[in-house]
Amino acid sequence: MYIFNLCVLICGFYLFNYIDIDYSLWITWFLAPLIVTFLLPGIIALFLYLSAFILYIYKLHWNTIKRTLQTGDRWDAARKTVGALWDAHGWIWHGYEVTGLENIPKEGSALIVYYHGAIPVDIYYFIVKVIFGKNRLIHTVADHFLFKVPGFSVIAECMNVVPGTVQSCAAILKEGNLLAISPGGVYEAQFSSHYNLMWKKRLGFAKVALEAKVPIIPMFTENLREAFRTVSFGRRIFLKLYALFKFPFAPIYGGFPVKMVTHLGKPIPYEDNLTPEELQSKVALAIEDLVKKHQRIPGNILYALLERIPVLRRQLKMKNT
Repeated sequence: MYIFNLCVLICGFYLFNYIDIDYSLWITWFLAPLIVTFLLPGIIALFLYLSAFILYIYKLHWNTIKRTLQTGDRWDAARKTVGALWDAHGWIWHGYEVTGLENIPKEGSALIVYYHGAIPVDIYYFIVKVIFGKNRLIHTVADHFLFKVPGFSVIAECMNVVPGTVQSCAAILKEGNLLAISPGGVYEAQFSSHYNLMWKKRLGFAKVALEAKVPIIPMFTENLREAFRTVSFGRRIFLKLYALFKFPFAPIYGGFPVKMVTHLGKPIPYEDNLTPEELQSKVALAIEDLVKKHQRIPGNILYALLERIPVLRRQLKMKNT
């Protein structure tokens, strides 16, 4: 306590003896018009781009949103409205695309198993593509800690996000719905490098598929870890913290506007003679094949940015193969 008081006295002495408060206020007042002069054009430019963003959404999705509003289903209308925002963001920021969308059935159930990025923005974009392309909502399984985040509950209610047990997930599929699960979850998001799957002995998704007797669609998004990454230093510490608290402590950085393409593999049909371990291995191999076919290893942010240019993307893909 004595040291703290001494530090406060020293700081106070420095402030009153070496800084002219009146002079600092005068400088701030004098430079304010100059700051505002250069700041306002930037704000106006931001508003212009925001206006273009909103107008793009209305131009692309207005008819769909209008038809949905007329049905009277508030959540369906909300999903399509929010979905239009995410669709615009994915197209503008990542040039987002989906290949193999025909593998998603127009009706009936299927389990979608995907690789988990540091921030799974791909699943947000993908859900929207299915809503507009197939007029179907994908139920998703999220980690328990997310349901403690303020504001997440209303998103979960609208988008049918569930914490998920084997029984509840199987029930969703038996009702004829689509369901998406990432077996690696937060652990894979935090500690995977070079797109390696980190599923350990997690067999829940395989048990769900076998109980519900549904096919599994493997999914992988190209350049997902070039968009967002976790820091590489302090890995052991963050692993220990995650083991103790089951919470993602490793800092995430990025938001780079890299090219992102979600690839869907051929559905893996239900086989009643498969064990959960065998099915897990089969699905893992299918996703690893998608990674080998579509992803540069190790990932490179610069190359992923250059792939936004179609000509360069083709050349880089040819070079990579």
